[in-house]
Amino acid sequence: MARQRKGPANNTIRHLITKLNPRSPISEQYRTIRTNLQFAAVDEQLNTMLVTSAGPAEGKSSTVANLSIVFAQQGKRVLLVDADMRKPTVHYTFRVDNRRGLSSVLVGELELDEALTKSDIENLDILPSGPIPPNPSELLGSNAMRKLLELAKQHYDLIIFDTPPVLAVTDAQILANEVDGSLLVVRSKQTEQDAAVKAKELLTPAKSKLLGVVLNDREVTKNQYYYYGE
Repeated sequence: MARQRKGPANNTIRHLITKLNPRSPISEQYRTIRTNLQFAAVDEQLNTMLVTSAGPAEGKSSTVANLSIVFAQQGKRVLLVDADMRKPTVHYTFRVDNRRGLSSVLVGELELDEALTKSDIENLDILPSGPIPPNPSELLGSNAMRKLLELAKQHYDLIIFDTPPVLAVTDAQILANEVDGSLLVVRSKQTEQDAAVKAKELLTPAKSKLLGVVLNDREVTKNQYYYYGE
């Protein structure tokens, strides 16, 4: 992806570039990733997917936010779920309240519709992480999580989960067994090759399909913006 690292204002622009500048080359990259994801799941319905990374600061949350937007811009009813209940960021990116969210639903405090937040983007709803629980992995692997998924599928065409880095904790692996596909984000010149390979190996045994890998922050040429593939 193009490099933009000059403080909070630019970070916000980078995070939601598909909303603020939908005709930019970077926004076009996200639409191409969207198309490739649809091709990757051509023989199976892609209703639920997660986005993870090998380690921190690899552009995972920026990627998942912009992918959610471009799918919503396509006319799909999209629910973006912040399943990183350790270091949540979705509520910062979309500037929504995080006092209730996914954790609130999973522990039985709220119903799903009570914890949702409508974004200012048509067709896109947000389920923030909610209060940080002491047992994120257990909650993601619970029956309550499976019930939430089944309920959400009745109302949304696509449910996208932002999950913690796969090498750090088991959360992404656990959720990968419940969704239709997983997408791995790595950062050019930062993610070690061994770490990327290990992350792929951890996701491959899951019941869901590893849809592909996004190489983020790569130096671009005139006719090349990013690499995508399994």
